[in-house]
Amino acid sequence: MPVEGPAGGVGPEPGGDVLATPPPVVPPAAQPAARLTARQAIELVADSYVEPASPDATGAPGTQAAEQETDAEAEVAGKPEGGGATRPDGAGAPVGSPSDRPDGPLGWHGYDAARERARARTGEDESVVTALATIGGRQAVLISFEFGFLGGSLGERTGDRLVAAYTQARKRRLPIVSLVATGGSRMQEGMRALTQLQRVARQSTLNRAAGLPQIAVLRDPTTGGGWATLGAGADVILALPGAQIGFAGSRVRPKGADPHAYSAEGQLAAGHIDAVVPPDRLRDTLVRWLQLLETTGRSDSPAEPGAESAPEAAPPPHPLSAGTLPETGWEAVVRARDARRPRAEAYLRAYFDSWEEVSGDRCGGVDTGMRCGFGHRDGRTIAFAAQCGTATRPAGFRTAARLIRLADRLGIPVLTLVDTPGAANDPEAERSGAGAAIADTFAALASVRVPVTSLLIGEGGSGGALALAAPDRLWATPDSYFSVIAPELAAAILKRDAQQVHDTADQLHIRPQDLLDLGIIRGIVAPT
Repeated sequence: MPVEGPAGGVGPEPGGDVLATPPPVVPPAAQPAARLTARQAIELVADSYVEPASPDATGAPGTQAAEQETDAEAEVAGKPEGGGATRPDGAGAPVGSPSDRPDGPLGWHGYDAARERARARTGEDESVVTALATIGGRQAVLISFEFGFLGGSLGERTGDRLVAAYTQARKRRLPIVSLVATGGSRMQEGMRALTQLQRVARQSTLNRAAGLPQIAVLRDPTTGGGWATLGAGADVILALPGAQIGFAGSRVRPKGADPHAYSAEGQLAAGHIDAVVPPDRLRDTLVRWLQLLETTGRSDSPAEPGAESAPEAAPPPHPLSAGTLPETGWEAVVRARDARRPRAEAYLRAYFDSWEEVSGDRCGGVDTGMRCGFGHRDGRTIAFAAQCGTATRPAGFRTAARLIRLADRLGIPVLTLVDTPGAANDPEAERSGAGAAIADTFAALASVRVPVTSLLIGEGGSGGALALAAPDRLWATPDSYFSVIAPELAAAILKRDAQQVHDTADQLHIRPQDLLDLGIIRGIVAPT
């Protein structure tokens, strides 16, 4: 897979000798952030960090010796099947393994010399540096790629280090922060290199099951298996401006392919990453995310709602408008549709001290009418999914479902704000899987093990609104309504004339007080 050279020029395929001569030394402040070395990237975000005293041999983060208690755990930590003594130089692979043979597992002529030149050029002995770091006073296991070492490519020893880093994060119950810059798998190790992606995927899954957050920062370039595992597999995905991001490297893309599709900005627009963050804001952004996602994790299944270990439910927000109730069903509709009525943005600002948002459904779509993220309120984190008063598109439902499942895994309570005339029903929405997306959101809410609090703040249009409504913790504001269908559409289906729309609204019993009488909501929120 092709990669870009460290100085910005095109280099050979991953695993090749990226530069024949050392690049000029450029101070970190002047060097483009996308081309920082592994250690410069760490220093950009970390207050301090500690590496293994002897690379890959001390049991510290990023070492194979980090996990040797049982045969099963040793395999998880990267010890190849069948055991074997570790290398005396601490490189992470057993003596006599394919990685230790002359020119690697494939006997690729010149591979050893290329690695030696990479060591001399970068001062590193592999394409990743791992460390236990402090970021804004919070600890995390850091993984930082050295693109100058054979294009940041993944080989067997790289896999050993990655496996050990994930293992150490589980042992210490810490988040993983990956600073990714890679061209993919190392061709000189062939399938032995490619299968490292399976090892990384397994480790990511184990950390996910343990309830430990994973944050990725995508540098330039992030392509191939590195994007498809450490990058796209993270819970929160940030990227530096202008970074090349995509499964295909620059030399294997279709001729004439739009470069925007392979950029950080293009991936954000397509819903595949959460934010593009300038280098001078990266550390502060990571600090906020680590604060929001701070958790002890879970070593087994989460407690059922109501159990002592379950988090406390989020309190419903107070209404931001007049507290009088509508006299008729049609009045409820008019008040909910009033453009002056407070929307999700106003409720989020009033409810949270601060928050960070996730973006996109990871399937190629973004719905700006769905706001999702994590916020701080009274010293604790609450996740939120908020409809903004527009017809909710499939991407919005999928983003909300992603948010709900992530919060559930991390043990964080959820708040949803319900406000939509209904699910989008245009042809494009149908082609994008509206039904499946709504079904998945229903399933996410039905299976969640943390408490979900929902507040109806405006229009509650049919199943598109119900998909975001907690079945047992739904409240309503006085200027809201919930209906099986819009009164106008109900009248049309029943072949009633326009003069009967108001009567139809009354017959549907859609006012907040009607919903309370019917047992649909738990209560009507009162002003402070």
